[in-house]
Amino acid sequence: MKLQTECQEPVIRYRQGSITYEQDSIVTERPVTLVINGEEFVTLVCTPEYLEDLAVGFLASEGIIREAGDIRDLWIQEDEGYIHVSTDRWNDLQRSLYAKRYSTSCCGGGRLGYVYVNDARTAKIKDGIHVSLSFADIFRLMDKMQDGSELFHRTGGVHSAAVCDSRDIVLARCDIGRHNALDKIYGHCLRRQMVLSDKIIAFTGRISSEILLKAAKIGCEIILSKSAPTALALELARQLNMTTVGFIRQDSCNVYTGAERITDCEPAQVMTARLNNLLKE
Repeated sequence: MKLQTECQEPVIRYRQGSITYEQDSIVTERPVTLVINGEEFVTLVCTPEYLEDLAVGFLASEGIIREAGDIRDLWIQEDEGYIHVSTDRWNDLQRSLYAKRYSTSCCGGGRLGYVYVNDARTAKIKDGIHVSLSFADIFRLMDKMQDGSELFHRTGGVHSAAVCDSRDIVLARCDIGRHNALDKIYGHCLRRQMVLSDKIIAFTGRISSEILLKAAKIGCEIILSKSAPTALALELARQLNMTTVGFIRQDSCNVYTGAERITDCEPAQVMTARLNNLLKE
């Protein structure tokens, strides 16, 4: 079975003052473990296509191989999520230098993104609503975050992240890496023991699974982004009772999960019925 690079998810779409219920195409991500000569080497969280190219390029960039000819055999277990490689260049010295690790879809490898979901610190957001937003609040907060990022306006080369309440930006940071921007936010809040259960994360980057889980660890119920989510991120958001809003552009956005925290949306039971009907179509 060929792994899918996208899937359809129900979405509540707000555009120019009106709400519609539609299907939206969501990019998928998949953890794939690279096995060298029978030993697990690294788990990559990636878009599940061109996996052979991914394996060869990753091994070459890591210095395990010098050229594709160094690989004696390469085969993929798609359903199980394994890429198997046989090579004579995997020796005892290399084995001692490398430990099994995770490399996520973020900028810079080696972050333990996907496994956070099994971390006791990634607790499900408590039932109930500690913070809520209107669509007008969403647009205002995203505009304030982006307008306030002087480095982005000067360079165009950074991601921005902010902790907000429903009225204003509380704290903002930027970095060339999506994860780094959130880490700067998280570190500041930890050092100052800030209460974040009633706060919101606003973000310029894609909402991938590791970004969603990082927001959950920070403790915020809502994550807003100008970009797209992945299917795995939405699955985790439902498990963790989080609200995700993406594609926030001018006067339009998509609410993917946790719409009960968006005050302009219909009651939760009505939305659930509408979205379930979409899934049956």
